[in-house]
Amino acid sequence: MIQLIAFLGNYGREYERTRHNTAWMFASSLPFAGRLSWAEKYKSDFCSVSYGDFAGWLAACGLLKPRDDGSLPVPADAPPRLFFMKPLTYMNLSGDAVGEAAHFFKIPPSDILIVHDEIELPLGTVSLKWGGGLGGHNGLRSVKAVLGTADFWRLRFGTGKPVHGSVADFVLGRFSDDEEIVLSQVFPQTAGMFARLLTAKDPARLVPEWGKKKLSAETV
Repeated sequence: MIQLIAFLGNYGREYERTRHNTAWMFASSLPFAGRLSWAEKYKSDFCSVSYGDFAGWLAACGLLKPRDDGSLPVPADAPPRLFFMKPLTYMNLSGDAVGEAAHFFKIPPSDILIVHDEIELPLGTVSLKWGGGLGGHNGLRSVKAVLGTADFWRLRFGTGKPVHGSVADFVLGRFSDDEEIVLSQVFPQTAGMFARLLTAKDPARLVPEWGKKKLSAETV
């Protein structure tokens, strides 16, 4: 099961709401975001929560339906805690933060989820992926270099790619108003899947549905 969730992005006001910070925007949009208590640790904004409390949060915001007896449908062998992080190393060194936390808590790469932007997917598309290529994403490249493997989970938010100009300028550019409307449709739908993903004994069962799912038509 997934134990460590890393939302990739760049620290600093100048990077707020840019395409490279899509994962941070998603984290802020989650219905339970206000319950996450962040502290600077492991080269990141870091939050640790007991799995029982997390399941209760999901139930309270309607993302996890209790059984008829009132118990929550989570695996008996769920990890005792979940760890959330937003690396403060800047995107190209994201692996330094992820690796430090994974090493300290002895979390294997197979139990790590990296949430990130993806220019190879159109805006409005979300993809759950296990391992495989990095698509030229420098944050993923850093994580692979530190963990020594690409075999970790990824939750990818499509941003589309530039028709003209450099990729670097594009990913560090802000979303337009119309693009933010698309994200406002995508994030709530993805929150439900995110809850299922973190309560799934076998995340691979979600891949057939979420391997590449179009949640909103691009409006720009």
